[in-house]
Amino acid sequence: MYSDKVMEHFNNPRNVGDMENPDGTGEIGNVRCGDITKVFIKVNGQGIIEDIRFRTFGCGAAIASSSMLTEMVKGRHVEEAVKITDIEVADNLGGLPPQKLHCSNLAADALKAAIKDYQDRQK
Repeated sequence: MYSDKVMEHFNNPRNVGDMENPDGTGEIGNVRCGDITKVFIKVNGQGIIEDIRFRTFGCGAAIASSSMLTEMVKGRHVEEAVKITDIEVADNLGGLPPQKLHCSNLAADALKAAIKDYQDRQK
């Protein structure tokens, strides 16, 4: 049902946990399944995401999607990172079953919310 990469990120999630004094925070939930993902970002003076953390309450696919997202984002400029899609997250995981694709959407949307929060704080 799940790829080896999904299982690896579920069993050994990267960049999980809270962050002190983040530059941006985004939280997205899915009412239908009950999954919630929260993303924290630290951005340097050049707009590069230097650190990213997540907290996910949800199934293995939601945790794996959040973990993969953090690896995809770290070191990217916010303008590049905000363009990451749920499909890219799922593809980097080796795919997700159709009924679990919403998990990659949660991760991507939580990142977008964190970047928006960061940009709003810059104004």
